[in-house]
Amino acid sequence: QVQLVESGGGLVQPGGSLRLSCAASGSIFSFYAMGWHRQAPGKQRELVATITGGGRINYADSAKGRFTISRDNAKNTVYLQMNSLKPEDTAVYYCNAQRTTISNTYDYWGQGTQVTVSS
Repeated sequence: QVQLVESGGGLVQPGGSLRLSCAASGSIFSFYAMGWHRQAPGKQRELVATITGGGRINYADSAKGRFTISRDNAKNTVYLQMNSLKPEDTAVYYCNAQRTTISNTYDYWGQGTQVTVSS
């Protein structure tokens, strides 16, 4: 079992920056691929970025060049640095931990943190 707690959301003006954090507990953090997803009102949840335990990174096209995902395995924490924020980035941002073994797939979600980009 993995518990995930997001923080760092808030209200920011267009062009501003925010750094989201997701603290994990309950299992061996480095075994898990970590990701950030978001869900805007009336829309489906979508992938923002992922990072494997070994550091391989993937970004959605909407995040490339503006967002940076990183992880600190010693602190059991994954981060999402968001720069040049746009109103369309407004959403609830969710942290995800995923691990696949021969016999099981483990998939955990945090409760989300609200990001609002508005002037």
